Amino acid sequence: MQKKILRLALILMMAATLQGRAQYAKQDSTYSKFFIGSTLFMIANLVPDNNPPQMIYLNLGYRITGRDAVSLEFKTWKYAWPIGIPYGKSFEAEGEGFPGYIRERGVSLNYQRFLWNGLFAQVDVMPAFQTFVNENHKKIDNGFQIFNTYSIGYHIKFFKDRLFFQPSIAVTHRPYQSTMPDLFKQVDDKWSRFFFGQPGLHFGFNF
Repeated sequence: MQKKILRLALILMMAATLQGRAQYAKQDSTYSKFFIGSTLFMIANLVPDNNPPQMIYLNLGYRITGRDAVSLEFKTWKYAWPIGIPYGKSFEAEGEGFPGYIRERGVSLNYQRFLWNGLFAQVDVMPAFQTFVNENHKKIDNGFQIFNTYSIGYHIKFFKDRLFFQPSIAVTHRPYQSTMPDLFKQVDDKWSRFFFGQPGLHFGFNF
């Protein structure tokens, strides 16, 4: 599943480079202060697969200045492989997954800073509550982690700035993870708490 979505992400990110100047100038007082958005990765919920993410993702934001924005993201999804598995032969490979899956729910606090034209950097910090589910679809435990995302991307405006699209690439990091059930922990401990090259396909509406 993730490999299919990664290919889509690369295509859209390459297409996004055709847009020109995109940031909100400091001296421009006419831009919309508020925005609402989501991610195109929710399309994965509709793709027939044995590992659907069942993702729900909502972003609510405020532009402090023409270069600075803060937002809250409400997220839930599930995953059956450790997040730290890098791209390669082990990525979503049979035998590398959890004995079940993890359902995650959280709210992240995000800060975005425009660096040059539409180029931006963003930091997301998300406390996340976890539910561990075994192969028989039975809940076996609860958990908690801090999940951070460090992104760089490009902001593209459409339809007189009513709509925007933000392709990005990120490093994700789990600085804290509560104790997992033993069989989950054995699988997770094999991999780093960093993941490099996570694509982002955010979009939103200004108002």
